[in-house]
Amino acid sequence: MEQNYELPPNFEELKKSASRTSNWRERLDAVEQLGQWNDQQTINILARILKNDAVYPIQEAAYRKLRAFGEDAQLPPRKKGDLIKGAGKVFVRIKKSLPEGHTYEEFKEKLQKTRSDVYDTYEGDKGSDFDVWLEAMWNSLLSVKA
Repeated sequence: MEQNYELPPNFEELKKSASRTSNWRERLDAVEQLGQWNDQQTINILARILKNDAVYPIQEAAYRKLRAFGEDAQLPPRKKGDLIKGAGKVFVRIKKSLPEGHTYEEFKEKLQKTRSDVYDTYEGDKGSDFDVWLEAMWNSLLSVKA
């Protein structure tokens, strides 16, 4: 793999994309692009993402890029429980804000509109299992009274 030892021309844009909490796809793309430029500034951004991103597949991508640069990076263990502090309360609040008898699709849509950061983080982390996981979460909240 050819490595560039300078900053990409769109570095500032990539730096912003790497921090955009409501768009895991944009962050993953930024990691992929930054991972082509072996520069201390890109390494610092990738190290921050590895350490702090709530979406595990993005942490894994940052880890792979850092290792390809020869950095001594350690992949953190996958987070258990809430990926975002208080996410369980967010789910309950959204459930309670909807009319009794609402559908899973209505719950999912409201979560996406009102808390895109929570929606996006779990969607990115769960991947193709996201809908199954979110519907199970919604079902577990059915006993919660509005």
